[in-house]
Amino acid sequence: MVSMAFGDELRRLHRAPEPEVLRPLLQGTAIAPAEREAVLARASGLLGELRAAEMDGWVNRFLQQYRLNTAEGKALLSLAEAFLRVPDNETADLLIRDKLGDAEWDRFAGQSDSALVNSATWGLVITKALVKEDGGVLKRLVTRAGEPFVRTAVGAAMKLMAQIFVMGRTIDEALKRADEKDYKDFTASFDMLGEAARTQADAARYAQSYADALEAVGRQGNRRAHSISVKLSALHPRYETAHAATAVPALTGLVAGLAARAAALNVGLTIDAEEQDRLLMSLDIISAVARLPELNGWDGLGMAVQSYGKRARPLVDWVEALGAQTGRRIQVRLVKGAYWDSEIKRAQEGGLSDYPLFTRKAATDVSYLACARAMLGAAHIYPAFASHNALTVATIAQWAGDRRDFEFQRLHGMGAGLYERMVRDDGYSCRLYAPVGGHRDLLAYLVRRLLENGANSSFVHQLADSSISQAELLADPVDKIAAVGGSPHPAIPLPADLFPGRRNSAGLDLGDVETLDKVEADIRAALREPHHAAPLVGGREIEGVSRAVINPAQPNQVVGHVVEASVGDAAEAIAVAEGAANRWAATAVDVRAAALERLADRLEADRDALLGLLQAEAGKTLGDAVADLREAVDFCRYYAVEARRQFAPVQLPGPTGEANSLMLCGRGVFVTIAPWNFPLAIFLGQSVAALVAGNAVIAKPAPQTPLIAMRAVRHAHAAGFPADVLQMLPGEGAVGAALTADRRVAGVAFTGSTRTARLIAKSLLADEARPIVPLIAETGGLNTMIVDSTALPEQVVADVITSAFRSAGQRCSALRLLLLQEEVAAPILEMLAGAMGSLVVGDPMDRATDVGPVIDGAAHARLMAYLATHPARILHQCDTPATGWFVPPTIVRLDSPDELTEEWFGPILHVATWRAGELEGLLGQINASGYGLTMGLHSRIAATADTVRRKAKVGNLYVNRAMIGAVVGAQPFGGEGLSGTGPKAGGPHYLSRFAVERAVSIDTTSSGGNASLLSIGD
Repeated sequence: MVSMAFGDELRRLHRAPEPEVLRPLLQGTAIAPAEREAVLARASGLLGELRAAEMDGWVNRFLQQYRLNTAEGKALLSLAEAFLRVPDNETADLLIRDKLGDAEWDRFAGQSDSALVNSATWGLVITKALVKEDGGVLKRLVTRAGEPFVRTAVGAAMKLMAQIFVMGRTIDEALKRADEKDYKDFTASFDMLGEAARTQADAARYAQSYADALEAVGRQGNRRAHSISVKLSALHPRYETAHAATAVPALTGLVAGLAARAAALNVGLTIDAEEQDRLLMSLDIISAVARLPELNGWDGLGMAVQSYGKRARPLVDWVEALGAQTGRRIQVRLVKGAYWDSEIKRAQEGGLSDYPLFTRKAATDVSYLACARAMLGAAHIYPAFASHNALTVATIAQWAGDRRDFEFQRLHGMGAGLYERMVRDDGYSCRLYAPVGGHRDLLAYLVRRLLENGANSSFVHQLADSSISQAELLADPVDKIAAVGGSPHPAIPLPADLFPGRRNSAGLDLGDVETLDKVEADIRAALREPHHAAPLVGGREIEGVSRAVINPAQPNQVVGHVVEASVGDAAEAIAVAEGAANRWAATAVDVRAAALERLADRLEADRDALLGLLQAEAGKTLGDAVADLREAVDFCRYYAVEARRQFAPVQLPGPTGEANSLMLCGRGVFVTIAPWNFPLAIFLGQSVAALVAGNAVIAKPAPQTPLIAMRAVRHAHAAGFPADVLQMLPGEGAVGAALTADRRVAGVAFTGSTRTARLIAKSLLADEARPIVPLIAETGGLNTMIVDSTALPEQVVADVITSAFRSAGQRCSALRLLLLQEEVAAPILEMLAGAMGSLVVGDPMDRATDVGPVIDGAAHARLMAYLATHPARILHQCDTPATGWFVPPTIVRLDSPDELTEEWFGPILHVATWRAGELEGLLGQINASGYGLTMGLHSRIAATADTVRRKAKVGNLYVNRAMIGAVVGAQPFGGEGLSGTGPKAGGPHYLSRFAVERAVSIDTTSSGGNASLLSIGD
């Protein structure tokens, strides 16, 4: 286990401000001028050797010519990522045409000093001519043979590129290659390629590959001192903080078994570093394994430390302490880090307080040097410095002096030339990080390596850029960071500052166990308080007979009580609102917007109580509850900004002598009717939009979730919305019908079923004498995801699980119909079923739960009855608890997409297949349903995405990502057709629908003469 002292320090630094973290690192890495001169001299020599090696071999020069800052380089990268996994010729040809057909290859013709590179470029020029739709004479000449020829050639080229970065397809092949003369001076650490396990079968397969690799390396006594690298995420499909209680013991046992065998075979075993939120779990596993008595006397255990992480430096001290306690020397592989971009995005999406890593490349270099210096001084660490940076290597060699009891490391396929002379002539040791795997497994790894190689800040990229001088290449990172005071990169705002003009909603770091423990305890305490709801009319709480509000996960548990409104209460509320509407409309927009911002702050301050109600009353998991709260906060802040912008009078042009203006004004009384699936975000989102637009609002929450609504309205009143301007009427459908039928109501915002939206629309037109009023309706959909054979199956499965089963499928945007290209349907469905096997269905108050209950007994009965009528069509189904309103996540097979004619609002996923070449017809079938809310597409073909974008009649299209979780201000949400009226919630056109437009034109000359015109000078 991580000791308390180390644990406190690691948690303190996890998301600490960069200047605070870097200050002590700068002090520990500064070097004297004389030492700096020696480092530069050594680094200059290494640069020359690196440059010579970069020009040695046509593949290196080819990759340098087509770098990632060119459209052609990006096209090649995209092709490399997808081509080898495409099983059908038609889609493979589409992919080639898409990636190679539009690039300007001819501008590179003859530009290289390598004949082979120039030949390859001419091959690309010819390929473009073959695959373009308007390929001309050459295309016609080879129509019959052209595409198979190109397909074969591209496949061979992709496999050749793979060989550059992968040591072998099998461990035996890799070992044989490692004995070749090019590698005779290097040892290897073999990485059995594979990304995170999605299923238990994946994990078992990866575990066996590690075990087999150990046996193969140790078979001949491991005379070359090769080692094996292990990814913990490959050994367990739920290696996550929320599942630590089961994942950590299971992984400890697996790693212990591998380590025991490695020790017996005298093979080193290194645990690779992964995402930052898994760090503490990995330390618990490594600590437990290191303390095993059967490993005494074995110094082959190792781990990786990522210097881009803010906790890297104290992590080195932790390893040294562990080595001292266990009497062993632990290898530490010091790396820069491979997940930088995804870590940045994760923190931004999660609204977290700061990043867990440095935002400047130079800051990572400073951290690397600080860790390296500490490692060289540690008695119980065997240092392994993985770097392709000549300055870094020269600095470490300078610090080490005559010592050779450490090693350098480089990636196979990168950094060639940097270490050859150092190993051959100077006695240093160097180990290759050598991936092993089949062509399909290498794709994600290959792309990551190419991205690292091509990133603008990469040393390898800068080395090949002739515009960057040697002085710039060898500039001291300590000086760079000191010059900016350790400040973060200005182009990477903190998550809170992501959106201009407003603060991003604050998230919760659910990957941090201490945060998780505290929030869960605070939620339990908040739920012990009594909760009730009642009609709020003109500041008065209506009394009456109450009913219990039930926990859907535990139907015998009462969360609170509600007094429901009557039709008479509705009439009184309308009269109160009508009396307040003009006063509120005359209130300055800045006052209304400021109240919204105060409401957002109050919601965040009351986080724990609101999260508790969202879990207990609405059946949401903690992650879904946080998302609901954050969306509500974002609505408040976004609409405040938009109201100030849109509701200011606009001066319009016109003839001289007149002033023309246009402004938005409130309509009067607005009724908002909210669903139970987003009982805070949608309930408040609709209501605050109407309020800030200058309307008096009567808000009706769903009958299932009145307690959350009551608490939200109390916060709104305290934030500055008058009690007669915002009223609340919990109740059944009769109350809503009374509200919408009243001619004094000037507008309705509704989220719910298409059937109810139709009834509301009819009621608004029933009274011939009533003014025509707007209905803003957001309804459901038969939301479809289309997957072609270029898609990455692992990504598809992850996004399907999220889109179909998160929130128990109870989102308007949830995936209902998965359409898989026939050629890849079977393996994707197999992987999907395996991933479903790892889902936990249960009480949402349990942190390990993935899928909670449906909202009530009626919903449960309807969904279960539907499943009971189609038992033969069920492909896979999860287990559920014996009590509670739980519906099992289920896959239902359809023969045709047309068979799904109704939205089933729960964790039920329908699946059908389609054939290559049928895409446009498929889109026609989907459009014919009349629904148009969300659609997903997984494809690596840009032309396919463009076709779907042009032809799909949906409000929100998501490409190569999950279909849920629209972000306010970034992904405005709403459908068309049977899925809603628009405008989109959380978008720039939403507020205007709650208002009327009024234009004023004033003749400024009416008092005699055009003073402004006459006063114009010459």
